[in-house]
This record gives sequence, C-alpha cells and structure tokens, in this order.
Amino acid sequence: MKRREFFGAAAGLPLGLTAAEKRPNILIILADDLGWSDLGCYGGEIHTPNLDKLAQGGIRFTQFYNAARCCPARASIMTGLYPHQAGMGNMTSAKPRTDYPGYAGVLNDKNATIPEVLKKAGYNTLMTGKWHLGPPGPVGRGFNEYYGMVHGFDSFWDPAKYTRLPADRKARTYPEGKFYATDAITDHTLDFLAAARKQAAPFFFYLAYNAPHFPLHAPKDVIDKYMPVYEKGWDHIREKRWERMRAMGLVRKDWKFTPRSVIPANRFNKQTGWAGKTNPAWDTIEPDRQKDLARRMSIFAAMVEVMDRNIGRVIEDLRANQQLDNTLILFFSDNGACAEWDPWGFDKFSGPENVLHRGAELDKMGQPGTYHSYGSGWANACNTPWRLYKHYNHEGGITTPLIAHWPARIKKRNAIEHQPAHLVDLMPTCVELAGAKYPDSVTPMEGRSLVPALSGKPVKRGPIYFEHEGNRAIRDGKWKCVALEPAGKWELYDMEADRTEMNDLAARYPERVKSMVKQWEQWARRTNAIPWMWNPQYQPSEGHL
Repeated sequence: MKRREFFGAAAGLPLGLTAAEKRPNILIILADDLGWSDLGCYGGEIHTPNLDKLAQGGIRFTQFYNAARCCPARASIMTGLYPHQAGMGNMTSAKPRTDYPGYAGVLNDKNATIPEVLKKAGYNTLMTGKWHLGPPGPVGRGFNEYYGMVHGFDSFWDPAKYTRLPADRKARTYPEGKFYATDAITDHTLDFLAAARKQAAPFFFYLAYNAPHFPLHAPKDVIDKYMPVYEKGWDHIREKRWERMRAMGLVRKDWKFTPRSVIPANRFNKQTGWAGKTNPAWDTIEPDRQKDLARRMSIFAAMVEVMDRNIGRVIEDLRANQQLDNTLILFFSDNGACAEWDPWGFDKFSGPENVLHRGAELDKMGQPGTYHSYGSGWANACNTPWRLYKHYNHEGGITTPLIAHWPARIKKRNAIEHQPAHLVDLMPTCVELAGAKYPDSVTPMEGRSLVPALSGKPVKRGPIYFEHEGNRAIRDGKWKCVALEPAGKWELYDMEADRTEMNDLAARYPERVKSMVKQWEQWARRTNAIPWMWNPQYQPSEGHL
C-alpha cells in the first residue's frame, strides 16, 4: 500500500517549554494482557518494586482506557486514532478486507504514526518488543531500530521467534538455553539507548513487552515462590486486592464489590460447556485442579515480576546516564486480563484443549515446550474489581493501569489522577511535548494532550468510544453506555457512583440511553466501526435500547 507524503518542517518548541529547556525523551512501556490490579501499586500481590517506585515518584491514572485487544490497541497507540480509522478494528490479516475498511487487518495509508511524526521533529525513534500491526513493520512505519516479535504471541524461550530490523543489523546471540524473551528485549533496549546517546537528539522509545501474554513461560525459581500465594485461590486474591485498592484511594469505598464474572459465549467455551456460566467458587474445585490452576497463575505472576525487574534495568540505565530526570515514562497495558477461554485455561495454541497437570508435571509447566493460558477465573481476579475481560467493553476489558513519571515536570509525587483518558491521547501528548507538527493530509487526531493532567489540571474532552467484535460502549462524562456483542441490549451506568457496573440505569433513563446510542452510531459511521460481523444482526437505536 503506497503511503502519501505528508510531512512538513518541524514545529517550534513544545508548549510550556522555554528556549533554555530541553525537549523530553519519551519512553512508552507497554505490557501485554496485564490486569488492572496486577501491580503492587494498584493493589496486587505480585512483586513489582520498580513500577511501584515509578508510581511513588509520579502519577497513577485510575480511568485510562484501551481498545480491548492487542492489535486495535496498538493501532490507537501508534496513530492517535480509533483503531477502525487506522484499519485495525479487529486483528491483523494476511489478506486485507476492502469491503469493510475499518476491519482491513492492516494499517491503512490515511494515518501517521508517532515515530513518523516525531522523526520529522528531530527525534531518534527506537522500538523493542511486540509489533503485531502487520506490514510494512516497525521500520516501515518510522522506527530507526527494532528488535522483537513482529507477530502476536509465541514462545518466550525460542530466539528464532524474534527479529532484528533493519535487515542488515545483527541481533545479540545467546548460549543454548540462556534465552528468555523479556531479558533479550531489555538487552536490546539498553543497546539501542547506548547507541542513541552518541547522537545529539532526544529519543522516542516504544518498549512493548510481550509479557505476560500467553503462552505462560517464566523461570522456574520465580514460579515456585508464588505457589503458596495462589493456592489460596482466586476468591481470596480478589478480596485482598479489593481491600488494598480501597485503602490506597484507587476506588471509592461506597462502590459495590463485583461477584465473580460470567463467561460470555464464544466458539471455544461452547465446546467445553462453559459458555454463559459464572466462574466457579474456588472451594468447589477439586484439589488436583486447584494445584494446576495455582501453577498457571504463578507462572503469570512470575512473568510480571521478571518484566518489572527488566524495567528496573532500563530505569537504572537512564539514571546512570543522567537521562531519567527529563524522560517522560508512560507505563500501561494494551487491554484487560485475558480470559481465553474458560476457568481451566488451555494448553494448545489458543484453543479449547485443556490438560490437567498433576504431581511432577506441575514442575514442567511454563518451561520450554509447554503452552498454557490461565483462564477466566484468574483473569477475573487480575481485573479486580471490574466486570469481564479482554475483548469486552465493560471495565474489565478496557481499563489499564497508567503510570506517568517525569521528575523534571511532574512535581506532585505519588499522585492519583481520576479523570478519564484513552490511548488516542498519546499522539497529541507526544506531538505537544516534542514540538512536532502533525500532518494535515492524514486523518486528524482523535485524542487530547495529557500534558495538563501531568500537572494536575483537567483535560477538556468529549465522549470516548469503543467497539470490538460487536461489543460496544460510549463514555461521556460520568455516564457510560455499554453492550455485549451484536444482540446485546445497551446498559447505562453512572461511573461516579457505580464504576463497578452493578446498577444498570437504562430502564430509569431511557432518553439518555437513546441519546448516547445515537452518538455512538454517528461515531461508528464516521470511523468505519460498523462491523462486518454484525450484518444483518444490528438494528440501530430503538431496536437496541
């Protein structure tokens, strides 16, 4: 697909900076399938001291929204558009769709990426980790250097799954049995940073870890230490996280705690008989299955801890080279925790097949040659206190932790920011701070700069919209309308009084629902978000109130 030429000269200094001040380095760190409450600083029990320290020195956002799934979220991150506007309303495709341009499965030529825009403003653009946006790949879309996994998910133990670009560059090599993807991604990150220091230019770095996405793989010694924690079960974990986040001020104490979430139907859990059921109480599960499930969650936690250790390596490298003070670090996840596809998880390439591991088999879980997910029960716990999971537009699918750290500009430490924001806000934030010029010849940015929020000021914004696989939502001020899949009726929630989505007000305020649904439909038509998979099921407005 031929790209249009759209870049002019770089703009002047970013707003709020004087000629004596440097433009910041910008480091976006993305986790994959991390739940809202997995980090210690968001109420979790996983050991994440480096991210917790970033939070202590910066800001934790409580209402930062993503796009419910990996490819759509990454499209929004890179382009500042809703995913459908960039052609990525669903997943990448080897044969792009032309009949429904919002679901083409490849980034279209009507957008610009952050590295493309910032490169014209004099930034060195670097990336490590997971791309998952299809051709022409990260170098073809503005990055000077790349190392990572171009596709979506794969072994953490196999170096052959990871690529160095441009093609004439050489990746590091590792002794047999010594490769682990999270470590290798960080090794190359440090290499790129070292090389960048030889240039008189600020950097934009996109560090997109593939942890803790399945297949669940982690060093055995780290897995082992979490087993006593997760043998207590997901009900215990949910309750303890809820207590801690209430004490931290991350959630309101008068909100209701959600029951265990249901498991919405899909082709996989229909085969296993779990479609439409609720995650079971932990104490109803037989002991061997509990051991298996505890091991799965222990691997996941180990992946998060190892990722945190590696983030610590990057932070220390910036500090040692006097770059930490003027580097804006933004850490978040691409979607909510992953329920694929029922309480028992799977053991074979994203399908319904589950293996119950017993005895000595437990020790082999998470090691080379294995393939596991952790299932809907643990995903529900990782999204505490929200309902549902990745894929869906209830809060469990679209809410991510966001930590912002920038000592030179963020003066209020250990702050909590409750105003809503979205992935589409990243592009305008970067453009403003870099003093860049966003091109006029591509689709205009949808978001708002978060620079005011970094100083505790409000960001003026309109509604935020969502759609994935027919699941849809609109957030406008304190109100949220949300619906499950094409046939689902719209629900209405007051997000100030009830962000856990326990009290559906649609019947009480039908006119508000009607108005918000009409807004959503106007947005969907404008952004190509009327999905091909709905036809002919979706009936506009009154038919879905």
